[in-house]
Amino acid sequence: MLSSTRSGATMAVVAMLCVQLGLAVSVGLLDRIGPLGTAWLRLTLAGVLILVVVRPRPSSFRRRTFLACVGLGVVTACMTMLFMEAVARLPLGTASALEFLGPLTVAIIHGRGGKKLWPVVAAVGVVLLTRPWQGGADLLGVGYALASACCWASYILLTQRVGDEVSGVRGLAISMPVAGIVATLAYGADVVGHLTWQLLLGGVGLAILLPLVPFSLELLALRRLTTSAFGTLMSLEPAIALAIGLVVLHQMPDAVAAAGVLFVVAAGIGAERGGRREPVPETA
Repeated sequence: MLSSTRSGATMAVVAMLCVQLGLAVSVGLLDRIGPLGTAWLRLTLAGVLILVVVRPRPSSFRRRTFLACVGLGVVTACMTMLFMEAVARLPLGTASALEFLGPLTVAIIHGRGGKKLWPVVAAVGVVLLTRPWQGGADLLGVGYALASACCWASYILLTQRVGDEVSGVRGLAISMPVAGIVATLAYGADVVGHLTWQLLLGGVGLAILLPLVPFSLELLALRRLTTSAFGTLMSLEPAIALAIGLVVLHQMPDAVAAAGVLFVVAAGIGAERGGRREPVPETA
C-alpha cells in the first residue's frame, strides 16, 4: 500500500520538524538550567502528561511487551542525556554526524537488495551537511556521541516492536514515564532547586513539542515503514535543521550544504518508495 508508506514517511518528517522546532524554542531554558536540565525537564513533564492522559494499566500488558516498553524508556532517556553530553564537548555538526551512525547502521543492516543504496546516499548527505572534519574532537565527547548513536539504533528497533505489539500510544505511556524516572535519577536533583512556575509552564509546552508529539509520530510511522526506510528518513533531519536555520536565523547554506540537502532528499524519496511494511496485528 503506497498510501501507508507515504503516511509513515509524512509522520516521520513531521516528527523531525517538531524536534527541530522544539530545539529552537528551548534556547531560553538552555540558558537558565543548561542542556541536561532542559532534557530532564522535557522528559519528566512528557512522562507525567502522557501518564495522566492515557492512564495505562500495566496488568493489561504481556510481560515481554511491558519489558520492551520499559527498555524503550531507558534507551530514550540515555539517548537524550548522552547526546546533550556530547554537544557540551563537540561542535553540534560533529556530534550530530556521529549520532546519525545509529539509524544509518539500522538502515544498512535491515535493507534488502537495492535498498542498501539509500542509506549510503543519505550518509554522504549527512557528512556534507555536518562536516565532522571541522573542529577539534574531544575523545570523551566522541564516546558520548557514539553511545548516543547506539541508543538511537536501539530506540528505532524497540519503538517498532512496541508499536507492533501495543495499540495506540499505550506503549509510550509506559516508556515516557520510565524515561522521566531515569533522567530524574541521573540529573533531576541538580535542577529541582532552580525550578520556577515560569520554567514549569515553558517546560510543559516544550514537553508536548519535544518529545511527546514526535515520539508518538515516530511510533506510528514505524508501524508503516521498515526500519531501513525509517533509519534513512531520519537522515533528513540535518536538512530540516538547515531549512529552519535559513527561515528563522536567516543562515544561507553554501554549496556544500546545498549538495548535502540534495543527497538526503534523494535518499528520503528512495526510502519512502521502498519502505512499506505489511500490517502487523497488535497483540496487547
